[in-house]
Amino acid sequence: MGTGMGSSWCDFFSVRYFILLLLINAPCCFSFEQTQALCHDDERSALLQFKANFTIDKSASQDPFAYPKVAYWGRLEGDPQLNNCCSWDGVECSHDSGHVIGLDLASSHLHGSINSNSSLFQLVQLQRLDLYDNNFSFSQIPSRLGHDLTSLTYLNLSMSSFSGQIPSEISYLSKLSTLHLSSNSPPLKMPNFRSLVQNLTNIKQLHLFDVEIRSTVPNKLVNLSSLTSLRLHACKLEGQFPVGIFHLPNLQVLDLADNFDLTGYLPDDLNISSPLKILNLQAADFTGHIPASIRNLRALNLLNIRSCKFYPHVPSSLSNLTQLNFLDLSSFYDYSYLRDLPTIHTFSGQVSDFLSRVGKVTKLNHLFLDNTHFRGDLPCSLANLTQLLEIDLNQNQITGEIPCCLANLTQLLELDLGHNQITGQIPSCLVQLSQLTLLDVRFNNLQGAIPRSVFELRNLEYIYLHSNNLSGSVELDEFSKLEKLRGLRLSLNKFSVQIKTGFNAIAPKLELLGLGSCNLTEFPEFLKYTSHLEDLDLSDNNLHGQIPKWMWNSTGETLRYLNLSGNQLTGFEENPVIIPWHGLYSLQLDSNMLRGSLPIPSPLISYYSVSNNEYAGEIPATFCNTRPLCILDLSNNNLNGKIPQCFENLRFLQILRLQNNYFHGDIPQIGSKRCLWLRGIDMSYNQLQGKLPRSIANCSKSASKLKVLILRSNGFHGIIGKPSSSHEFPKLSIIDLSSNDFSGILPSNYLENWSAMKSVDAKEHIYFRSMIFFGGKYQETFFYDYRITVFSKGVELEYLKTPNLMKLIDLSSNRFVGEIPGIIGNLRGLNLLNRSFQQYSHWSHPLVFGELDCS
Repeated sequence: MGTGMGSSWCDFFSVRYFILLLLINAPCCFSFEQTQALCHDDERSALLQFKANFTIDKSASQDPFAYPKVAYWGRLEGDPQLNNCCSWDGVECSHDSGHVIGLDLASSHLHGSINSNSSLFQLVQLQRLDLYDNNFSFSQIPSRLGHDLTSLTYLNLSMSSFSGQIPSEISYLSKLSTLHLSSNSPPLKMPNFRSLVQNLTNIKQLHLFDVEIRSTVPNKLVNLSSLTSLRLHACKLEGQFPVGIFHLPNLQVLDLADNFDLTGYLPDDLNISSPLKILNLQAADFTGHIPASIRNLRALNLLNIRSCKFYPHVPSSLSNLTQLNFLDLSSFYDYSYLRDLPTIHTFSGQVSDFLSRVGKVTKLNHLFLDNTHFRGDLPCSLANLTQLLEIDLNQNQITGEIPCCLANLTQLLELDLGHNQITGQIPSCLVQLSQLTLLDVRFNNLQGAIPRSVFELRNLEYIYLHSNNLSGSVELDEFSKLEKLRGLRLSLNKFSVQIKTGFNAIAPKLELLGLGSCNLTEFPEFLKYTSHLEDLDLSDNNLHGQIPKWMWNSTGETLRYLNLSGNQLTGFEENPVIIPWHGLYSLQLDSNMLRGSLPIPSPLISYYSVSNNEYAGEIPATFCNTRPLCILDLSNNNLNGKIPQCFENLRFLQILRLQNNYFHGDIPQIGSKRCLWLRGIDMSYNQLQGKLPRSIANCSKSASKLKVLILRSNGFHGIIGKPSSSHEFPKLSIIDLSSNDFSGILPSNYLENWSAMKSVDAKEHIYFRSMIFFGGKYQETFFYDYRITVFSKGVELEYLKTPNLMKLIDLSSNRFVGEIPGIIGNLRGLNLLNRSFQQYSHWSHPLVFGELDCS
């Protein structure tokens, strides 16, 4: 299991995104001054009628400071002022006319719906309306809004559970200077973005968050010189972004994040007078280079180009952005995009070179450079950025030791150096980072003992030390000094964890605990006292016997991820029919001695792996109720019966491993008919029969991502016909149909389709792995490394991880006839061809029809 990032199955909200959302997604509120004007009777009545249509429900608003503003509206005897609606909370009246001109009911716990008969539309003088953060029961936005409230200059309907189409009548509000619309779920849809922009000629702030637009960005926006803030976050925008928008004279905020199909580039002539403060292009399809003229954006506070496709050259002019306090360049170039471009070598990749370019940005608070392929030692110039609160250099190629100069960053809250090649010890000088809440150095080459100074960092909440070479003996009770501790990962090191008898003083809010490969011999009894535990890893220890009942009594409602693989467990103390953890997303019980029937997973399960046990019986049909299931590994057990027909309901299935069991009958449809997610199938060494299942071949043409198909040693028979199209299995790299009873001519038409075998891509990831991303309160990413067994020259070779460069075809021990088709010569990436009882190794040598040319 690898972790690093948590929607479930296959939002995520780390500190960086919390900060980002605070900066770019907070509603722009307006304040009302109290007025002594007396309201009109008809408007008082309309407001009271509006109030009567709603219930007060605390769950209707998410803001922790929300309160029911309408609760005290109404006639109160003996106090004429409280009978004046102009004095009511959230109501603003004109000083001159006494008409209600503003209504601020943001975060007011309102629950109900607004229909076309609402008394709200009687407030025809209304200029400002804020209904942010309420619950309007997924009702539609009434079209009367655009007909009756034509004086509106400010409208905020965000995060209030509206749904359906945004009425075109919104465009009638030609006086609007501010418009906020965002979705909860299901999303709002805007059928005509162009029409909206065409009429809103006075707009200054246009904020659409998660509104489904599915169109291009209208060029009309280039003419809106008054525009100060444009936020089109996750709107499914398409086409080319109008570059002229970067030249708008008053634009301070531009947020285009998470529009994956929106293309664009940064212009070379960014204006020195630009007031731009926030530029968020995260995961938009922006390409090209970062221009030197970026130095002109002197007011820039936030620059986020995470997961864009810019050339890997960071201009030195970035150091001119002296007001910058948030910088995210993570994954900012993409090898798949750059593989044919010579400019890939223009950036040296030394982390010291980069830091020398941003060294003058002394106001920087948040620096995110994860997965940017930086290499080299950490330079002490990093310590010059003394206002840093967060550093993320995760997933790079950083070497050397952790320098003690980092201790100068006394304001640092999060230090993330995970997934690098850092050596040496964890330095004791880090004790000076007294504000530190996160220390992440997982997946490095650190050695030595955990320094005692770590236990002096009393603000630590998350400590990730797993997957290093740390040694010595660790007394777990030392961590009880860290009263704020929420996450502790010590797995996969070289030390033993000692737990004193009777120890139960672990941090009361502990959520994550990783003690894999820590030489444990029994379940830690302090787990009886954890009431918040969500992630538990006790894999590869010496646990034996049964899983105690108290384990699910204490964690049954909270646990989401459980890994007990690689122990000597025989079952559950009270064998449950259904897994007792009701909200479990991931269950790993591989390589134990578990017996009996398969425990039925929770309906939320995404990762279910129980390989190398002694389970018997059939697969219960209730498995098909686990719609989010992505990885199912039941291999190397004693299971029998037929594969359930309802497996076609597993629409998100990526990996299916059923090999080395006793299944029989035909293979049913696996996953949805489009097979958009399937990556690998292994059903070898069973008693399956029939023809090669068309259900697998019927995947949606080029959309299929199936890479591995292994049906070795079953009872399949018949002729493999022609493919239904020229696009079947374009990603297939490994196919093993050996030891069956197929007949006829070798399927040369299929060989022509297998595009992935026609070349060698040296820039692919080293190993074939499947990834599941979980979201929620915290993030998890699980990587499943695909195992494979290959037969070459009579020798059985087992790969614990399948190299992506491996391309093989094994059709041996069938009844195929004829010669090797010449089309094989096109499969230049092919490593192994195994036909009949002979094997032909092929390493980019040309094949001629009927013979193998190995000269």
